[in-house]
Amino acid sequence: MLVSDKGRNVSMSATFGTKSAVRQALRARLTAMSDEDRHAKSVLACHLLASTPEWQQAHCVMLYLSTPEEIDTAPLVLRAWQTGKTVAVPRVSWDQRRMLPTEITSLTKGITSTATGIREPEDGKPVPLDLIDLVIVPGVGFSPTGYRIGRGMGFYDRFLAQSDFVGLSCGLGFEEQLVEYIPVLDHDVPLGMLVTDRQIKRFASSCIVK
Repeated sequence: MLVSDKGRNVSMSATFGTKSAVRQALRARLTAMSDEDRHAKSVLACHLLASTPEWQQAHCVMLYLSTPEEIDTAPLVLRAWQTGKTVAVPRVSWDQRRMLPTEITSLTKGITSTATGIREPEDGKPVPLDLIDLVIVPGVGFSPTGYRIGRGMGFYDRFLAQSDFVGLSCGLGFEEQLVEYIPVLDHDVPLGMLVTDRQIKRFASSCIVK
């Protein structure tokens, strides 16, 4: 992805060297998107994801409850229920510094918002990690090699690194969130797939759910 620099095209990797700088630039780009554009691209991205065999063959999917700046995941939740899938969403345990997959059966009942604006279930049935076939992962930005830059708290990296999780991870974002390079740290966990409003990318760790 190229950004304009006073008439010159410069890769974001050359302009912003640190994760915090890349994150700041991408957040500005997301904020600049119109609501109409964001909605239209959310529809396209969700349609592409739902068309994949990885989604169609999954019995249990873990989705995030989106913020206004992210791909709207509500259509995916509804589609999952319509096709008999179990839907889990993350509930954060701040004491343990980890996400707890929790089953939901409604997008409104029993849902609360944290101080940081993240929606999560107030309580619910825990879902064992080894039952989750597909995890849809949010991000501020994504690279062509399957790495992502998140909010900076490391919750998804810790979640995906757990030995009990044997499913597939799939990033979901707007095409505007793609950057040529993201600084990678030792604890960063690559994704198996990436879906945007324009494309589906599968990486070396990707496999079709059996």
